[in-house]
Amino acid sequence: MNRRSTRYLLALLSAALLILAFPRVDLAWLAPVALAPLLFGTASEPSPLHRFLLGYAAGIVYWFGVCYWIQTTLELYAGVGTAGSWALFALFCLAKAIHMGFFALLAALVMRTVWAIPGVAALWVAIEVTHGSLGFAWLTLGNAGIDMSVPMRLAPFTGVYGLSYVFVMLSAALALALLRRPRWQLAWLAPLPLMILLPRLPDFQPGQQVGVLVQPNISDTVQWTPPTLRTTERSLAYLSLRTVMADRSQPPQLLVWPEVPAPFYADDPEYLQLAANLAHVTRTYFLGGVVGHRADGGLLNSALLLAPSGEPVGRYDKVHLVPFGEFVPWPFGFAKKISTEVGDYVPGSKVVVLPVGEHKIGTFICYESVFPNFVRQFAANGAELLINVSNDSWFGRSAARQQHLKIVRMRAAENRRWLLRSTNDGITGTIDPAGRLLGTLPNYVQAASRTGYSYLKETTLYTRSGDWFPMACAVLSAAILTAGLLKPR
Repeated sequence: MNRRSTRYLLALLSAALLILAFPRVDLAWLAPVALAPLLFGTASEPSPLHRFLLGYAAGIVYWFGVCYWIQTTLELYAGVGTAGSWALFALFCLAKAIHMGFFALLAALVMRTVWAIPGVAALWVAIEVTHGSLGFAWLTLGNAGIDMSVPMRLAPFTGVYGLSYVFVMLSAALALALLRRPRWQLAWLAPLPLMILLPRLPDFQPGQQVGVLVQPNISDTVQWTPPTLRTTERSLAYLSLRTVMADRSQPPQLLVWPEVPAPFYADDPEYLQLAANLAHVTRTYFLGGVVGHRADGGLLNSALLLAPSGEPVGRYDKVHLVPFGEFVPWPFGFAKKISTEVGDYVPGSKVVVLPVGEHKIGTFICYESVFPNFVRQFAANGAELLINVSNDSWFGRSAARQQHLKIVRMRAAENRRWLLRSTNDGITGTIDPAGRLLGTLPNYVQAASRTGYSYLKETTLYTRSGDWFPMACAVLSAAILTAGLLKPR
């Protein structure tokens, strides 16, 4: 086997390690070393084209292995059949792999400088942050560290990207060691133990408030008629009422229904009357996922809040829509949307924070959890509690549910907020300000639970400043690349 073939095997090894670091296998300890084989291979590759292709090959395998569930979802719900779903999924992997291709191409240049360790890590973060704005974001590398107590101390300051930075630093250092670089070049790792001086994750404190989370377990394939819709609504209302009244010594303040694959319309008089009666009888604020309408008739994926009196308090309309889930991108008009609604959804226009008595809550919907800089705006605008309503039933029984949960947990830790998560059929649960998962309902069953939470007002640096760290990484990586290109070999 020649050297170039070995380098491609190393690139594929990095892809495999990245896949194993996340659910379903979830060997998170692989995240700090996963990129070392790819960096080792690209650093010794003389051809710029093959450097790109090394990263591109790793990227294709990585996205295929982590997001395999997209193919099944497209086949079952997008109406494109088996061949069409595989073709669309292949195009998805080919497109997303471009990011890692450019990373490998540029990382090879940075690896030959004395700033290799901080420079490669900065380059990774600068590229990683572009996934959302360039079509689709999912698992940021730092999400693998959600249960690592020391690296997680970075989250309130840098967001998830600080953890990504640390993991890539360690991978770069391992690659340098394998390349037999001078040991003094590893000195960039010396500041990492200082993370222990950062504020510890907050200790667990029982919640001061009580909320009720409902998990409807509604099938994605129901053919809705007025009778089946009303029966479903009444069933959920009864489940909610029974759970609220289970302990009258601790009355809940919030009752949450999730995003569901059902036509719960925000302007349906019967649904609104049922929700208003439920809020009034239980004396709770009722938050429910609904389908809203714009003045021009456009469909909105929304969350509606009613006061204990039954009166509407306000509505948040989802801003970040899911490609193929809620709209079909222009080149793929032959595919159906996964949602059962007729026509594409339209995005909302702003972050909305809603009052709950003297407090404020921020609700983000499903896929919006993958945008750290977006979710933190709810807390920055005064939300003392975060709520995530989601319909993860499109994922089937794949690892996507556990992957999504890791992402949501990171949003709680970045903003030091309690987070209540209500989903259609799992994973429904409560997350504390350290990102700890405190308890969940069983998946794939209709259920409801009472849970504790607290309102918090203090804001983190990340909440206040957003993605300052990726911006700094972009500047740093650009400077190191420029210096590396100008310096004679």
